[in-house]
Amino acid sequence: MRKSFLVLLTAGALLGLTVWADRQGGGDAATVAGAPRQITDLGGQELDLSAYRGKVVLVNFWATWCAPCRQEMPWMIEFQDKYAEQGFTVLGVGMDDEGRSVIEPFVQKERYEVSGVPRALNYPILIGNPKVGEQFGIFGLPTSVIIGRDGKEVKKFVGLVNHEKLVKEIEGQL
Repeated sequence: MRKSFLVLLTAGALLGLTVWADRQGGGDAATVAGAPRQITDLGGQELDLSAYRGKVVLVNFWATWCAPCRQEMPWMIEFQDKYAEQGFTVLGVGMDDEGRSVIEPFVQKERYEVSGVPRALNYPILIGNPKVGEQFGIFGLPTSVIIGRDGKEVKKFVGLVNHEKLVKEIEGQL
C-alpha cells in the first residue's frame, strides 16, 4: 500500500514538472547564446552551432537506454526528410555518460521503421555531456528544443512529446 502511494506520488510530481516545463518553454524565447557554441560530433569534429543561424533547428536530447527517446527517433528521421528543404534540421545529442563509446555503435546498428522501411538516423548526432545539458536546461530525457531562425529558443518539450504538437511547432517556425 505504501509503495503504491509512493509510486503514484512520484508519477504525479513528474507529470506536474513536465507540464510546468512545457509551459516555460514558450515564454520569452530566451536566446541560445548561452549554449555551447561548439559540440563534438561522432567523427570528433567540433560542430559550430552558429552555422545553423537562419535555419529552424530541433535539438533532440536522448540516450541509448531511454525507451521514450527511441520512440521519438523515427519522427526525427521523418522531420529531417520532410522539412530539410525548407531550412530545417534535427540535431541529435546523445547524453549517455559513456559518450562516444556507447553512442557511436548504437547509431551504426539501430534502425527505425519509417513508412514501413527500416532507416538509420539521417541527421547529425552530437556527443552531449553534463555541461551541454546544463547550458540547454536539460533535466530529463528525452528533451526537444526548437530554435528559431534567429538562434533563439522557441519551445522546449520535456519527456515524450506528442507527434502532432511537435509538427505544429515546427511548421509554425518554417
